Amino acid sequence: MRLTDLRAYLVAVPAAGLVFGLVARWFDRPALSDQIWTGATLVVLIALAIEIVTSLRRGEVGLDIVAFLSMSAALAVGETLAAVVVALMYAGGQNLEAFAERRARREMAALLGRAPRTAMRYGDGGLAEVALDAVAVGDRLLVRQGDVVPVDGTVSGGIAILDEAAITGEAVPVQRRDGQPVISGTLNVGGPFDMLAGRIARDSTFAGIIRMVESAQRSKAPMARLADRYALVFLAVSLVIAGAAWFFSGDPVRAVAVLVVATPCPLILAVPVAIVSGLSRAAARGILIKGGKALEALARVRVLVLDKTGTLTRGEARITSEVVFGGIAAAEVLRLAASADQVSKHVVARTLVAEAEARGLVLSVPTDARETPGEGVTARIDGRQVSVGGIGFVTGLTDGADADALRSLKKDNGVVVAVAVDGRLAGGLLMVDEVRTGAADLLRHLRASGIDRIVLATGDRRAVADAVVGDLPVDVIHADLAPDAKVAIVIAERAYGPVMMIGDGVNDAPALAAAEIGVAMGATGSSAASETADVVLLVDQLDRVAEAIAIAARSRSIALQSVGAGIGLSVVGMIVAAFGLITPVQGAVLQEVIDVAVILNALRALGAGRGEGPSPG
Repeated sequence: MRLTDLRAYLVAVPAAGLVFGLVARWFDRPALSDQIWTGATLVVLIALAIEIVTSLRRGEVGLDIVAFLSMSAALAVGETLAAVVVALMYAGGQNLEAFAERRARREMAALLGRAPRTAMRYGDGGLAEVALDAVAVGDRLLVRQGDVVPVDGTVSGGIAILDEAAITGEAVPVQRRDGQPVISGTLNVGGPFDMLAGRIARDSTFAGIIRMVESAQRSKAPMARLADRYALVFLAVSLVIAGAAWFFSGDPVRAVAVLVVATPCPLILAVPVAIVSGLSRAAARGILIKGGKALEALARVRVLVLDKTGTLTRGEARITSEVVFGGIAAAEVLRLAASADQVSKHVVARTLVAEAEARGLVLSVPTDARETPGEGVTARIDGRQVSVGGIGFVTGLTDGADADALRSLKKDNGVVVAVAVDGRLAGGLLMVDEVRTGAADLLRHLRASGIDRIVLATGDRRAVADAVVGDLPVDVIHADLAPDAKVAIVIAERAYGPVMMIGDGVNDAPALAAAEIGVAMGATGSSAASETADVVLLVDQLDRVAEAIAIAARSRSIALQSVGAGIGLSVVGMIVAAFGLITPVQGAVLQEVIDVAVILNALRALGAGRGEGPSPG
């Protein structure tokens, strides 16, 4: 039986014992009522003793010991009613803590519960439902309406309408057309569609997310370990006050009342609830934080190291300007170029084809196509000879007219694609990997929220890095970097404070591991970066970094508030009890009120704070 289930049953024993004991007192059977209350308390004491021994074997010492001492002391001095009330309050507090943690983990539990177990696969005998582990790369699968996409892949015929909220935090369904990627874990809210498996199940996005979530749930924050150390101090303080009350008054009941007020301490309740609430809040916003350690570190970062391609920029070139010659319309130049480039696997060729399709252009089938690797393609399109590629390649196949105008398009951070039709230059297309929308505002916001230093670290040429940065509030630019050089920069930047590194590529993984906090662009980045990083942005939006920091800072602040207020109130209550102003029973009720208050306060970390997006739902 799980501990949470045991807590639910355990609270019923002192509750029933309290009721039956009061009934016995009503019928003037004090001896019987004392026996009932003692028996109910002993059941809780036995369960508590087992839990204390288990914790001690793990090297953990907490305030469960205070609860054990207070109940034992109450029984020893004949305060059986106080003992059973403490037992009820303790068991109820543990049950409430378990409920609060379940409430805080709701988003994560929902994520894990979405994991598909089977897939509908096409075979020689038609469709068959197979275990997810049986799906191989290249298998053709059917995703029915209401199904969760089982593995990463691409749409193969038709249009997929997907709800990606559980993965990215985006509430609006998205469309994916033929050939476009789909990620595992998203929900098909449209009609059935076919897909081709691009990865096996264990390598797919959703499986990786589940592994990271499970790791996050198992982790224990340094703050929680700090709480355990504080618990030892509080235990000592409680015993000193209880001993002093007994010594100076000669009344052992006062010592019992002091111990009762200290049971259990909000220190061990508020911290885990607030931390898990913060993790859950972040998960609901498409930000996967791998445990309490990362959550706390996020709140302390002072230096930001940014990769460029795929992080500060989109990681894919887009046509930003065009020039045409000879009277051919710009759209026609793009259509002819994209039609010819359908035969190429070059990244620029794929981008041209995608751009043309996005603009709704109808591409023709190329004939007599020839590709010069790394240079360009020539093909016959609708009876016309089309050449597309680099400036040198295309102008070498023409009379060279208008070449200077074509070169004027060139920018340090862009690529010019030249297009010739029937031996004459027809135009040029400037393709640039643009800075993400809102990047400047994000960096300024991070600066205002406590980031003292922003560093760009990229493997691209210095001229490209300078052109991309422009007016962005970046303090230092490092270019032409190998992966080990990025690690060296991260280590050097530690002199300025805790470092957060944001990247997306395999080459960023070592630097992500070296930083106090590594943040991976998980929606578009490599699996190596996502596995190495402490934080994964499941939605391809850089502004979620600011949200992650805001959530972390708020969760940590709420935990500290709860701990400070709870301990302060407990100490006041113990002093009042030491002077004999409250009885052990009243002390038990008072402490339970304090515990409920700090747990409810810790649960505030589930809600949205300043700098965060709207709450889901």
